[in-house]
Amino acid sequence: MSVHFTEDDDRAELDALARPVRRRQRLVRLLQVAVFVGVVGGWEAASRLGWIDPFFFSMPSAVLAQMTEWVTEGTSIGPLWQQVAVTMTETVIGFLIGAAGGVAFGILLGRSRLLAEVFGMYIRIANSVPRVVLGSIFIIALGLGMASKIALAVVMVFFVVFANAFQGVREADRAMIANVRILGAGLWQTTMSVVVPSAMTWILASLRASFGFALVGAVVGEFLGARNGLGLLIATAQGSFNPSGVFAAMIILGALALAADFALSAVERRFVAWKDRSD
Repeated sequence: MSVHFTEDDDRAELDALARPVRRRQRLVRLLQVAVFVGVVGGWEAASRLGWIDPFFFSMPSAVLAQMTEWVTEGTSIGPLWQQVAVTMTETVIGFLIGAAGGVAFGILLGRSRLLAEVFGMYIRIANSVPRVVLGSIFIIALGLGMASKIALAVVMVFFVVFANAFQGVREADRAMIANVRILGAGLWQTTMSVVVPSAMTWILASLRASFGFALVGAVVGEFLGARNGLGLLIATAQGSFNPSGVFAAMIILGALALAADFALSAVERRFVAWKDRSD
């Protein structure tokens, strides 16, 4: 007696396997909404009941009113979209430069033990310098424009990506490298065909984390001294004892970071899927 499986049977089986996953996803989304409502509602209630001082901690309704005012009437330093555009431009440029430099130096030092031994000490020293100090130095040297913020964002990104790229190269399969070299591949061919693909998982993971560091670098630089940007908006709100403005700017920054994380996650999934198909 033979049993025949139809396409409908396969679809039903796949649907049965995916059903627990969908239930889990719905539960996670529900809990996320519950946490958000609980935190925001508790904050609003605590402020209105006098449990916390709204003068120092504001309240969600005041933060929303502040954001609405910024969107409709602009901020004290110019239109809101202009502040967002300046900060994101500094962040993206700093992220791209820092990521490219981190990947390049990570692969270079990872492939050369001599270079790693020579420059390793200097990289550790540079990485130990507080970023706020570097931000002040960049502002003195490069001025209040975008260049000083980009420089700080580059530094914030570089060391994160460098460490992951370097470690990813060191974790490459030595047996596979030896086999490729036996077959006649040169140093460049071995690096590009074996080492870099092997380290790509490390590099992609570092890129997602480092974009947030680039955003922090740009905002910290603007906070220290700038003509425009969300960091300057936070500093202005702080100087005028406006906690609603501080929280509103923080929420905008969080939304930008979350959107960037989703975009980078999509790129990572697409690249990993392409890599799996190519393998």
